[in-house]
Amino acid sequence: MSIFSGIWVPLITPFADGAVDHAALRALVRRYADAQVSGLVALGTTGEPATLDSAEQDAVLATILDEASAAARAADGAGTLPVVVGVSGNHTASMLERIGQLNPLPIAGVLMAAPYYTRPSQAGIVAHFTALADASEKPVVLYDIPYRTGVRLELDTLLTLAAHPRIQAIKDCAGSLDKTLALIRDGRLQVLTGEDVQILNNLCLGGSGAIAASAHVHPGRFVELYRALSAGHLDEGRRIFHTLAPLIQALFAEPNPAPVKALLAAQDVIRDELRLPMTRASGALVERLMCLSAQVAAKPLSADYLR
Repeated sequence: MSIFSGIWVPLITPFADGAVDHAALRALVRRYADAQVSGLVALGTTGEPATLDSAEQDAVLATILDEASAAARAADGAGTLPVVVGVSGNHTASMLERIGQLNPLPIAGVLMAAPYYTRPSQAGIVAHFTALADASEKPVVLYDIPYRTGVRLELDTLLTLAAHPRIQAIKDCAGSLDKTLALIRDGRLQVLTGEDVQILNNLCLGGSGAIAASAHVHPGRFVELYRALSAGHLDEGRRIFHTLAPLIQALFAEPNPAPVKALLAAQDVIRDELRLPMTRASGALVERLMCLSAQVAAKPLSADYLR
């Protein structure tokens, strides 16, 4: 099975008094390693990378890689928890420079969205991603999220890019069932949903899993969901998803990652801090999240899906 399957957590960046809280970041990596998630995404949208300068981004990545390696050693060398790194921008040359900086690092891949704001043609998108994939020594995960970038990755474009040997997966946030199904049926790209409420649909259609911000909370439950469905236990998977669905929906009731950070802060995992222009979740939403989280926690994990 491809490395790009299962439940991946796109890590938040915790802050304390305005600075990156590296101790809390390490604790988060350990938390998700212990929950047996399939991998982590560093410096994705959920990690607020646009508010981090280059030195902070490098430090965040170094902490995540170091703690992922430590978690593997603690698990008797069972293998480093894979880490994919988000690389964003609309200037191909600058992104090529960043790829060159990442190539020597022990990362599992790079996650790349279409160039935002500039809205290039589909031919320009193909040329952009091809240049980056040619330069990368690590696998590439495409990120199709038109409501952030302002440009769609059309199906023909994705099928063209799927021919590149290093382009191996896609984080699918396009909201097109037809395109999702076509990519799954084509089979060359591993299709990971980035719309958390679509996890059940994705897996039942034959997709590979999810890069799910909501899996920050109760990660073991999301792993349980994935394993139940992978084992063909649809009724059990549906039951687990229905338990999670109200919480998932509430975690996106206000802009991500504010609700996730608020709930983790309420559980004393991190401080409830973001950097402008992001702001904290409302008090009413936090109360609702705490209630929904308690309902999920009240249902024990099944030993059938734990290693």
